[in-house]
Order: sequence, then C-alpha cells, then structure tokens
Amino acid sequence: MEKPSIPKGTRDFSPAEMVRRNYMFDTIRSVFALYGFAPLETPAMENLSTLLGKYGEEGDKLLFRILNSGDFASGVTAAELADPRALAGRISEKGLRYDLTVPFARFVAQRQGEIAFPFRRYQIQPVWRADRPQKGRYREFYQCDVDMIGSRSLLGEVELVGVVNEVFRRLGVAVTLKINNRKILAGIAQTIGHSDRIVEITVAIDKLEKIGIEAVNAELVARGISPEAVAALKPILELSGDNSDKISKLKTVLACSEIGLKGVEEMESIFGYVEALGMSLDIRLDLSLARGLNYYTGAIFEVKARDYEIGSICGGGRYDDLTGIFGLPNTSGVGISFGADRIYDVMTGLDLFPEEASLGTRVIFINFGGAEEMASLRLLARLRQAGVAAEIYPDAAKMKKQMEYANRRAIPYVAIVGGDELSTGRAKIKNMLSGEEQSVCLDDICAFFE
Repeated sequence: MEKPSIPKGTRDFSPAEMVRRNYMFDTIRSVFALYGFAPLETPAMENLSTLLGKYGEEGDKLLFRILNSGDFASGVTAAELADPRALAGRISEKGLRYDLTVPFARFVAQRQGEIAFPFRRYQIQPVWRADRPQKGRYREFYQCDVDMIGSRSLLGEVELVGVVNEVFRRLGVAVTLKINNRKILAGIAQTIGHSDRIVEITVAIDKLEKIGIEAVNAELVARGISPEAVAALKPILELSGDNSDKISKLKTVLACSEIGLKGVEEMESIFGYVEALGMSLDIRLDLSLARGLNYYTGAIFEVKARDYEIGSICGGGRYDDLTGIFGLPNTSGVGISFGADRIYDVMTGLDLFPEEASLGTRVIFINFGGAEEMASLRLLARLRQAGVAAEIYPDAAKMKKQMEYANRRAIPYVAIVGGDELSTGRAKIKNMLSGEEQSVCLDDICAFFE
C-alpha cells in the first residue's frame, strides 16, 4: 500500500493550526476593511495569455500550467510536434495564478464599466509557484493583497504604509519596511550608461541581500553590463545614512537624470507624509531593493521581520501600465501583498499568537445518556446562544474515555451533569488544566463562562 503524502512545497494545517491562521487572517482582513478596501475573489486558474509576460522571464518559468481537459492530444499535426510553442498551446491554455495582482488587473479591465474609480479592493486567496521548496518558500501559499487603482496620487502609497504599520502592530510582529522607487533605479541605470538594460540590472541587484555585492557584480557582467558601469553602480548601492541623507545624496548622483530625480521627489514626499502622521514604523530607503516583477513603475515595498530569519513577508509597489495590457490604458495602481504563510511561520516561531487564538471549544459536556443527556443539550444550546464554544461527547461512553478525549483536544473545561447534579440543580465544572472542580447553579452556567 502506498504511503499517503502531499506534494512538496504544500502543507496540511490541523484544526489547532487553522484556529491560529484564522486569527491572523481575521486581523489582516479587519485592517483592510478599516482602510476602506472591499473584498474580491478571482478564479484559481487564469488563461495563460493573461499570465505570461507579466512577471519577467524567471516568473514565467515558475507558472504552473494546467493540461487541457479531454483528449487534448488528438489531432496533433506533425508541424505542431516540431514546434514546441505550438505544441504547448495545444496541451495547455490555462495556468494557476502566480499572484493576485495580475488577475486583479484583468478583473478591473474586464469590469471597468461597473467600477467606481479609484477602486480599492482586498483579496485573500492562495497562489501557486513552481519554485524549489525550502524554508519559508512554498509552492502553494496564501497572499493577502490590498490595491488602489485609478489614481496616481502618492496618498495611495501612504495608505499602504499605514496598512502595513497597523497590521503588524496588531499582530505584534516587529518589522522593517524597505522602500525604493523604480524611477530611481531607472535613473541609476541611465547614470551608469545602461538605460536600455534596466531589466537586467534590477533582476541582478534584487539578489544583493541573498548573494552579496561581488556575486551581483559578476552576474551584471555576465548579463552584458560593462565593468566600468558595474564599478560606477557599487558606490550608489552602498550610499549610507538615514533616509534624508540618502535622498540628499541621490539628488547629486542623479542630477542628470530627469526620471531619477522624479523618483527621488516621490520618495521625499512619501517620507514627509509618514513623518507628519507620526507612524512608529521602521521605514528605510533601500537602493538595492528592486523587486523583479516587470510591472512596477514607481514606489516598491518590501517588509522584513526583525526578530526572525526568513525572507520578505510583505511586498508590493506602484504599477502604471498593467491594465493597459488588458485594454484599459492610463490607469495607475498601487498595491501590497502580505505573505500569510511566512507571517504565520514568524508568529509561530516567536510565539506571538495570543492565548485566545489557540482556543477552540471552551467546554465539553460529559454524555450520560437519557435525561442527563437532554439536560446537557439544553445547557449546551444556552451556552452557544451566549457565544460560548461548547460541545457534548456524542456517545454515552465511559467517563474515563470522555475525559481522555477532552484532554487530547486540549478543551479547558468539562461540564458534568449527572443524576446527582440534576437532583441538586447544579453542574460540576472541572478545570482540566488545574484539576479544580466547582459547583455551578444550572441557571448561572452562562455567567460562569463570561
């Protein structure tokens, strides 16, 4: 018999884990709603024509493609067999979504006549990437996205900084928000004489934290960037000081680049808003932050946990042209995505979930059958009406078995309503952690659990 297993890069979540995950999702969702974002869902699969070409060359390789249903191989011609592209189109026309942003852009373009712009939405759904599984990197994982589309105002970026600040404040996770601007990166590429190689440059420097400056330099040279340009790039990436110092130095370094100075101006405005609003968030201008996705055009964000070693737990940015691909040009948007699975790993590793996030059933009634069972069911209904999570053991089994079940489920209280308790009008409530037993009037049982 084959041993049961699941695909690498995916995970099961037990009921106890799901209680914690739901606490995390509910917290994130409540902040999204607080900031005026409305819920949205899109299909798990999209047409490949929607997905391909939106994430760069490396992103396209990580798309999970879905085989066409039915006898898709019948009628394949010799010409198609000789042409890998044609054969791929015959075999697969759909793929699992890689992120939530591109499907969102497709939705906006498709439903543009029904939407009031600027459109603010949040979306909490799983995505799939054919990546190599490792710590903190999964093939199936949840993203929690917020986007505002239909406005170029930098208040969109400021709102997202506020969302990041509030979500992680409520979850108790200490984070650093790194921010950069693709216009600054374009200005840097222009300054070092390679404005036409912005994609190659950003893909390489986005790996700086993982592989180090020397490896990045080697990759840039391998991608055709001249050694002189690589040498000129290094001191720019290593600019030091606080955000104001870096902004000041960039004005000098990018003095001859109009687009670079525009990016600096945008960053200066965002930092000004954040400071004026008194946000306590640790926010830093990081010139090595590039984010490899091709659709970003302005500010880009990345959030790292300060007290736990893991990759970024949140990221996003400004995109000006994404919906144009789907027939809705000149519609700017900005969004950010919270990586729920990594956030969950951080909170679990740092033991940040509150006690109530670990609680399911608070009290279970011992089942004695007969009149005692009916009395317990009536009390059970009253507790549930009062908002107390409660249940009864389904069978009139031996009490030892029922108590062991309560222990295995980590249910904190057991209610005993046997013949003696019915005759006195009182229930016996046992605290399973301390072993203490209390006698409670049946009419007061709801008040006991308040």
